[in-house]
Amino acid sequence: MPTKPTFAMVLAAGLGTRMRPLTDTMPKPLVPVDGKPLLDHVLDRLAEADVAAAVVNVHYLPDQIIEHVKGRTKPRVLISDERDMVLGTGGGVVKALPLLGDAPFYHLNADTMWIDSVQPNLLRLAEAFDPARMDVLLLMAPTASSIGYSGSGDYAMLTDGILRKRKEHEVVPFVYAGAAILSPAIFRNAPSGEFSLTKMFDAANEQGRLFGLRLEGLWMHVGTPEAVHAAEEALLASIA
Repeated sequence: MPTKPTFAMVLAAGLGTRMRPLTDTMPKPLVPVDGKPLLDHVLDRLAEADVAAAVVNVHYLPDQIIEHVKGRTKPRVLISDERDMVLGTGGGVVKALPLLGDAPFYHLNADTMWIDSVQPNLLRLAEAFDPARMDVLLLMAPTASSIGYSGSGDYAMLTDGILRKRKEHEVVPFVYAGAAILSPAIFRNAPSGEFSLTKMFDAANEQGRLFGLRLEGLWMHVGTPEAVHAAEEALLASIA
């Protein structure tokens, strides 16, 4: 039986520049979608997956996020304070590793949203994660059916789940949905300071240990004020 992660890391330190003017006075993770902050959508998903503790990193307008989560118990929230430094998506995880423990953990962007199908996607990730074969398992959304996404995709995916990174000028059918399971081992030789998590994904890819799982349901890329409205319409349609 696969072991479900009991810890998670939620990336909430970004500046949210594309979400302006909403983020002029509010950090992006607290921007409401359908009456609930983006961060709460993510933390509620983790609670449903029986995650005991979530590490939330903060940098931009950090006190608002710290105040918002301080009463939360499911999952309990641990703050990784980056207000005095810029660490990027990779450096932020390295700083939080002492709080995350030695086992594989969930990793989510604070602005990722999706509507589940029959089985919750976080549970599907846990069931599919095989530490013997993989160090990274990314939840992959089909670009064609996603809300608020208009890019060229991130990866092509082979039938066994192995990912192949998009080449320049290429269009591929899957985009990283901002949710994953990561093994702490991938950070063993990580650089210090600021760096992108993509660097770790690329290293795992070179070793044949980067895998993907197709998202079942509907993914919403909530990157701009317009995307907030589109996500709210999709949520409304899903319960209609």
